[in-house]
Amino acid sequence: MRSTYTYEETLAASEKINWQVEDLIGENHDLDFTKPFLPESLARVTPLDFLTLRERVVLNQIRGHGYLYMFGLVEEFILPFVLDHARPQLGGDDTRTRAFLGFAAEEAKHIHLFKRFRAAFTDNFGVECAVIGPPSAIAGAVLAHDPLAVALITLHIEWMTQRHYLDSIRDDQCLDPRFKSLLKHHWMEEAQHAKLDTLMVEALAEGRDAAAIMSATQEYLEIGGMFDAGLKTQTEFDLDSFERATGRRLSPTERETFMTTQHQANRWTFIGSGMTHPKFVQTLDHLSPEAGDMVSRVAPAFR
Repeated sequence: MRSTYTYEETLAASEKINWQVEDLIGENHDLDFTKPFLPESLARVTPLDFLTLRERVVLNQIRGHGYLYMFGLVEEFILPFVLDHARPQLGGDDTRTRAFLGFAAEEAKHIHLFKRFRAAFTDNFGVECAVIGPPSAIAGAVLAHDPLAVALITLHIEWMTQRHYLDSIRDDQCLDPRFKSLLKHHWMEEAQHAKLDTLMVEALAEGRDAAAIMSATQEYLEIGGMFDAGLKTQTEFDLDSFERATGRRLSPTERETFMTTQHQANRWTFIGSGMTHPKFVQTLDHLSPEAGDMVSRVAPAFR
């Protein structure tokens, strides 16, 4: 069963959304460093009961910085992938071409937005927070996989974005309003991208037999495993950033708890929440029930 999304409806919806980076960050758009940036369901700092309330806010903000960086990082491979997918269609359906070119332009805008916010964070946080990368190397590693696997991880990311905003961010009144506004406007465009990604997955899967779809799904899981290894390294960076920002050296036991809790929080944020999104599961099951079952067996590790 194919989705009911159409290029015409998605393009029309996208054209109604019209915001610019300068609307969200720049003069008179400062971050409030007295408030958390991420909802607790993503940050998971409360279980670290050996931290003070202020230290939990600092850690939450470090995680917010990493959250923006990770989205900027994945869009470094999504942008060229979408352009490569659109290029063969330039002489075909005009609406389809316009929809994907608009998708690419919005992803480029998001990369610029996240860089501007990270610069504002660095200027005011007081400590430079290390991040994994470089993005170009990670993008190259992802794009080396089967295009259907790349389309699946892209779809995973788009639905993940929607889940974060609708389930955790939209109704959280404790977050910094500026950071929350960024996440809202990002979601507004990603909600349309998820529909285009679904159509892309269906197009790339068309004509493939069951073995080819299973192979691409296995490659999707391999990309997820690569991300997981990167998230563990990022958690180590976050621990170092936290200690430098607070001037506090955690004990060996506290460090172990920090790493376990925060790595799992990152795993849920960037892997589990997308892998288990009902719309992503539905698309995968429609491609191949066996592929859907394979992913469902892996998903509990990332909750």
